[in-house]
Amino acid sequence: MPRRTVVVDYQACNPELCEEGICQAALQCERQVLTQEAPYEMPDTKANMCLSCARCSLACPAGAVHVM
Repeated sequence: MPRRTVVVDYQACNPELCEEGICQAALQCERQVLTQEAPYEMPDTKANMCLSCARCSLACPAGAVHVM
């Protein structure tokens, strides 16, 4: 079975929707697969560390984070 990974749709991502510009999806990631350098910036991913729990996907108010 292929390993799943997290993907951010940067066209859909809108940090303005997150409280104080802090990525809600990144806050939910225990392994810090999603990281954000500063508020209101787009999150980066370290996809090879994803556990496929999908907490990040459920937390994203823009629906821009997907586990594939």
